[in-house]
Amino acid sequence: MKIKEIIVVEGKDDTRAIHKSVDADTIETNGSAVSQETIEKIKHAQKVRGVIVLTDPDFPGEKIRKTISEHVPGCKHAFIDKKKAIAHNGKGLGVEHASVEVIQEALKDAQPMLESQQEVITKEDLITAGLIGEPKSKERRERMGQLLKIGYTNGKQLHKRLRMFQVSKTDFEQALKKISQEERI
Repeated sequence: MKIKEIIVVEGKDDTRAIHKSVDADTIETNGSAVSQETIEKIKHAQKVRGVIVLTDPDFPGEKIRKTISEHVPGCKHAFIDKKKAIAHNGKGLGVEHASVEVIQEALKDAQPMLESQQEVITKEDLITAGLIGEPKSKERRERMGQLLKIGYTNGKQLHKRLRMFQVSKTDFEQALKKISQEERI
């Protein structure tokens, strides 16, 4: 599988995992404090070939994603579910621990984050859906992120992520319906 865009990852182990999974070039951020030099490389890559950001499903990974989004608009973002990014010994979390299939699927589903969408889904919708402030909210948000392919978020970030990916109210409601059906089983 050949990827036209340049994939932004956190480090060398992630690059190795990408190269095992797809034919692609990478830029490594070397941690969550993304340097200005790295931002400039990503800007150039975005202009020339496009960029897909694929970071670990943890706080530092989200910090990198946010930094890049602020400085380099229009990048695509790919997400790997936390459960699929855990090391076999259970002592690590990251892109480097994901299988070839999981990485390929995440890259295939990469989408641009857009800030300019008119708000369709309200915070009240999230509360009503039991995605915020309920005993099972975390599990419901996790499943919502999987179904909509937007990654896991905490309650505070879910609303923003839904807007950035321009998730329609219809898609949101269909995912919610599926979650409800799964909970009844």
